[in-house]
Amino acid sequence: MHPHRRTLSYSRVIHLSHTIDPDIPAWPGDPPVEMDEVAGIANNGYFLRKISMGEHSATHMNAPAAFYENGAGIESYDASSLVAPAVVIHLAGIAGRDERNGLSAADIAAWEADHGPVPAGSLALVNTGWGKRWKDPVAYMNVDASGMPQFPGIDVEAARVLLEQRGATGLGIDSPGVDSYRDRDYSTNRMALAQRRIVLENLANLEQLPSTGATIFIGALRLRGGSGSPAAVLALVP
Repeated sequence: MHPHRRTLSYSRVIHLSHTIDPDIPAWPGDPPVEMDEVAGIANNGYFLRKISMGEHSATHMNAPAAFYENGAGIESYDASSLVAPAVVIHLAGIAGRDERNGLSAADIAAWEADHGPVPAGSLALVNTGWGKRWKDPVAYMNVDASGMPQFPGIDVEAARVLLEQRGATGLGIDSPGVDSYRDRDYSTNRMALAQRRIVLENLANLEQLPSTGATIFIGALRLRGGSGSPAAVLALVP
């Protein structure tokens, strides 16, 4: 056997991306999703639409260019970095938890008490349960009186544990962003992207994944200089 050959064994493949249409939730001020027909089967013999959306629309991956002047674009990620084993920290359903509260360092410690340390090189995904709001854009974005969305993210200390202490290859969440809604400086995004790690937002179906054992495939558009890209994310579940 080739010394570097890897094999995968799986029983199910799960979409971790939401379906895209013009009615999906959008960050305040982001461009809307637009789909305009430019050719139809009756008149042209084929069907074709022009699609317009922001680089951070729907389920998407962020790139350093989103937060850093002259930061690397989405096209700079190596293909090998877009395939990774995943751990999933399930916060959904914890009794008495404020839905807006995301991942804390204490939550990581509790997860590791049951599953062992988060392995280096793994993608750390957080199932907060927020994704169940996706079909109600108002509830999903949950914009406050100041115009800022409020939703569960990953607080900066938790991000530091995962990225710097455990060596996670990146972060993902089933809410509009990995940053705590209390953090207006995008500290978790900045920390991850300064190291060119993976950041995935608006993930779907995380409740279907086991805490360990899944492998994630990320299909991001290679937009030159892109601040991010809508992404087709798949999970292979053993």
